[in-house]
Amino acid sequence: MARKHPKHGPYPEPEAEDDAPVPVVPCWLCGRPTGKTVVLHHPVPKSRGGRDTVPMHPICQQTLIVNFTNSELQRHGMNVEGLLDNPAVRKFVDWVANKDPDFTATIAKKQR
Repeated sequence: MARKHPKHGPYPEPEAEDDAPVPVVPCWLCGRPTGKTVVLHHPVPKSRGGRDTVPMHPICQQTLIVNFTNSELQRHGMNVEGLLDNPAVRKFVDWVANKDPDFTATIAKKQR
């Protein structure tokens, strides 16, 4: 049976932080600063043995998922330049370069 009151008193209140600015991390794909939403992306998919993660915008991650298969991502690994050699990804990065860090849009599916 659960207790109605804690045995040793309430949990301590969390200490207020100094309102230190959060360090701005650049997106792995486009290089823009990340906004409120940051996705930790596996450049080498977990299904292919990838363990490392990199910070990305959600829209940048969606672009990679649409344009590459897991085996293609595995071949590129941590090489961003290899991904940017793809014309669709290069066009996207050039387009999104001047957008707000929290910008989001629908990504068109790749025609296979």
